[in-house]
Amino acid sequence: MTAPGSAAMPDRMTSRRTSVRRLAVALACCATATLAVAPSAGAAIGDAKILAPFPANPGFPEGVAVRDGRVYAAGATTFGTIGFGPSAVIAFNRATGATAARYDTKGEQTLAEHANSSIAFDGQGRLYVLNTQLGTYRLDPDTGEQEPYAAPFANLPACVPILVGPPCSPTPVDLPPLPNDIAFAPNGDAYVTDSMQATIWRIPKGGGTPQIWFQDSRFASPYIGVNGLRLNPAGTRVYVSVSTDLLARASIYSLPLVAKPTAGQLALFHRFAVGDLPDGLAFGSSGDLYVAMASPTTAGVSILRPDGRCAPGWATRREACWSPTTDPRTSPSTAPGGSC
Repeated sequence: MTAPGSAAMPDRMTSRRTSVRRLAVALACCATATLAVAPSAGAAIGDAKILAPFPANPGFPEGVAVRDGRVYAAGATTFGTIGFGPSAVIAFNRATGATAARYDTKGEQTLAEHANSSIAFDGQGRLYVLNTQLGTYRLDPDTGEQEPYAAPFANLPACVPILVGPPCSPTPVDLPPLPNDIAFAPNGDAYVTDSMQATIWRIPKGGGTPQIWFQDSRFASPYIGVNGLRLNPAGTRVYVSVSTDLLARASIYSLPLVAKPTAGQLALFHRFAVGDLPDGLAFGSSGDLYVAMASPTTAGVSILRPDGRCAPGWATRREACWSPTTDPRTSPSTAPGGSC
């Protein structure tokens, strides 16, 4: 998710045009992470290519999902959208990168801030889209039909002992909701990260009003806090990335998939170096966790073993275990859950 203030209003369209190629690289990385498996024997460390440039309108792609030979990406995931056109989901041909379809979001008030973020498919091929105004809507890619699925996420006041109690946000200041990533559990419930309110929401199967599932001050951030979210292959734990917390730490945490986890059950899985920005997550069939790194200097994908260590032979000079722009081949750390 692009942070507030990252695109100044007067230069927004210019920045969109000049950054679209870079964003296309990010899109390619994210698509790779979504489908991630160990590279073939003939592939070089750091292999990556541009799938397609994401159009400047809407620009700033975030969520990526793959189904039936198409790669879907949502945008614009940024602030400074007042007065610009609607958010959209773009579908690309997975083999050629050609644009296959475009789905403009219906019902947004474009004279106010509006954005799509992450997306996810259900078993019936329907696409669920997080939107800062609308909450969660469901899209039929075959017909283009859009329908509401879950209400907008509540704007929680900051928790203040004695004065402000639950429901509230465990953040030092009052911030608006920022729905960032979505994933479905085997029972049909959906889980959504809220990057500015240090919250994971649960949307019950069938939709409706989002409910607070878990909150923790370790998710709070002056920038982007809790970010990517995925369930492990067994469907027993929820993994989340925290891009940067109030102590400037970047981390991966996990929680048991239970009705109401406690703070004591929040387990540190991996801690990155200061300045690294873990973002989206995806599990490979091997059980390895693939982490899209949004850091400007180490953009790429970090691969973490089930014990939290970097995959052997995949560590780089910092934390991104491979990068499309570099090919350093340093040795991984042997510290459990520590830096690569």
